[in-house]
Amino acid sequence: MAEIGIIGAGTWGTALGVLLCHNGHRVTLWSAFQEDIQYLKENGMHKNLPGAELPEEMAFTASMEEAVREKELLVLAVPSIYVRTTARAMAPWCTEGQLVVNVAKGIEESTLMTLTQVIGDEIPGACVAVLSGPSHAEEVSRGIPTTCVAGAETEDQARFIQSIFMSPSFRVYTSPDVLGIELGGALKNVIALAAGIADGLGYGDNTKAALITRGIHEIARLGTEMGGAFETFNGLSGIGDLIVTCASMHSRNRRAGILIGKGYSMEEAMREVNMVVEGVYSAKAAWQLAKNYQVPMPIVEQVNQVLFYGKSPAEGVMDLMMRDKTNETGALSWNR
Repeated sequence: MAEIGIIGAGTWGTALGVLLCHNGHRVTLWSAFQEDIQYLKENGMHKNLPGAELPEEMAFTASMEEAVREKELLVLAVPSIYVRTTARAMAPWCTEGQLVVNVAKGIEESTLMTLTQVIGDEIPGACVAVLSGPSHAEEVSRGIPTTCVAGAETEDQARFIQSIFMSPSFRVYTSPDVLGIELGGALKNVIALAAGIADGLGYGDNTKAALITRGIHEIARLGTEMGGAFETFNGLSGIGDLIVTCASMHSRNRRAGILIGKGYSMEEAMREVNMVVEGVYSAKAAWQLAKNYQVPMPIVEQVNQVLFYGKSPAEGVMDLMMRDKTNETGALSWNR
């Protein structure tokens, strides 16, 4: 049994808290908002996780010190835009070598840093790892079978995380490719916005399949150029997470994209979804990284044009379809 602090009482942090309690660990769930803590205590459920009962033994707190001090494992589960400020608030209570697992997905727009890099920047003594994959909180909280990958600096750290999270309904693999795992998780949200926009425009399965296939091609091109492993983008945190985020109505990125395809502005769509839409915050960073590494990412480019520069979704699709003719992959050639 491990003492675990979960920093962030949104749907994902709460779902992981349920999982870890069922695995026999002592879990303390933190929120910055006292009213959220009170709701969880009084109702034994999260308002956005219908059907998921919170274990009686789960503890709740608005005290960062209580959530962090003397914990064997910390799970950082706040939206990507709050990772830096939250990590900074955690730092005074963290000890040298404390293991922090990031489960958010995104790239910091102002620095182009991955979230584990942000956490390491704010908590220099921590050992920072990542857990990612196709894992909607709504399903994990109800024990529906899910698989993820744990990435860490050392094999021992990854295996420890694996042992903590592994259950009959939550299978965990290990990987040394922390960078690739994080890039896959962040960039797929941008592609999922595009998939949702296509749905909002009334396009079909062919369009969705094309966006997923060309989307993972863009992600892998940038990711490998930045130092991630090609195999990672063919795995759970790459194509696996991309498929579920583009196809599921649990996906807030897809839902926001559908609204944008129907004519909503980016701001209107985010208000309607009423949850943090990570792809909107990662889109500019993804496009800037593409420019920095000179990697063509036409889908990411068109998503940015629609979100931030007033381009209509239909025009964006037309520009994607009518780009210069090319072959599918530069890795193949004719013998003659």
